[in-house]
Amino acid sequence: MHPLVPGTLAARALTLHATGILGRGEGCGSPPRLCRSKKSSVPPQSSGFSTAGGQRRHLSSAGVREVGVRHLTGEHAGIAEILMHRASAKNALGKLFVNEMFEAVEGLRHDPSVRVLIVKSEIKGVFCSGADLKERSRMSNEEVGHFVQRLRKLMNEIAALPMPTIAALDGHALGGGLELALACDLRTAASSAKIGLIETTRGLLPGAGGSQRLPRLIGLGLAKELIFTGRQVTGDQALSLGLVNHAVAQNESEDAAYQKAMALAEEIVPQAPVAVRMAKLSMNKGFEVDIASGMSIEGMCYAQVIPTKDRIEGMAAFSEKRHPHFTGE
Repeated sequence: MHPLVPGTLAARALTLHATGILGRGEGCGSPPRLCRSKKSSVPPQSSGFSTAGGQRRHLSSAGVREVGVRHLTGEHAGIAEILMHRASAKNALGKLFVNEMFEAVEGLRHDPSVRVLIVKSEIKGVFCSGADLKERSRMSNEEVGHFVQRLRKLMNEIAALPMPTIAALDGHALGGGLELALACDLRTAASSAKIGLIETTRGLLPGAGGSQRLPRLIGLGLAKELIFTGRQVTGDQALSLGLVNHAVAQNESEDAAYQKAMALAEEIVPQAPVAVRMAKLSMNKGFEVDIASGMSIEGMCYAQVIPTKDRIEGMAAFSEKRHPHFTGE
């Protein structure tokens, strides 16, 4: 490994952001320990409370949480889901919704059993409709500024989660809803889903990371066209633009994008957890700097997997011509 020179751009980038990926309080001296989830299964329908950290959370005043967490078990162990369930406002990003999303993300950040996270809606036909404009209209200018800043922070927290994240767009993802999906690593969409940063049609601009993440994903020219026009595209069109990883025909249960996200998650879960997390860190941070600095970041990340038991297991499995069993150690 070629150590980074303190104070260089690459060193600063890794120092500032590694904590969010490795887990707070964990440095570069030893890899984080990961394990498969042992938590109890939650029924397919949202139970109205989060099971993050194995603790029952208090319900909202309406009796049902707007955002919950579900840990899968059995053959799906290692996969967790953020469940959005604000039926009255099509998962609009209101204050309570955002607070509960922060809580869910914080709990998942410190849960080493989660190897992959899927973000999905429990409301048919919609992923997230974006800003709660009714609530926003009652805010002062100062309150709007503070709230949007908090929303931007939320998207950054999601982007900095240590495990791979997949947004399943089985319905409309508009404005802040698309910004939420852009904060995830991968996106699956139903071909019929409507997707777009529509803020300019409301006298706004994308304020929760959309003006930065979209150009980095599909290129500056295309991003400008979509944002300037406020255009909505279908899942199929989003695939052709590189906005989503997969577009699938919607099924009768209206969860085709979720099923595709689950298939991707099942493909990721068996891989070495520390290696996957370090690969995410290396790509995310390396993409922000020049390639020489990126190579140094890659070297630091690679150094984290060298002392792991999983690396030894991977080599042994190759020699013995068998599938490896990775424990996250």
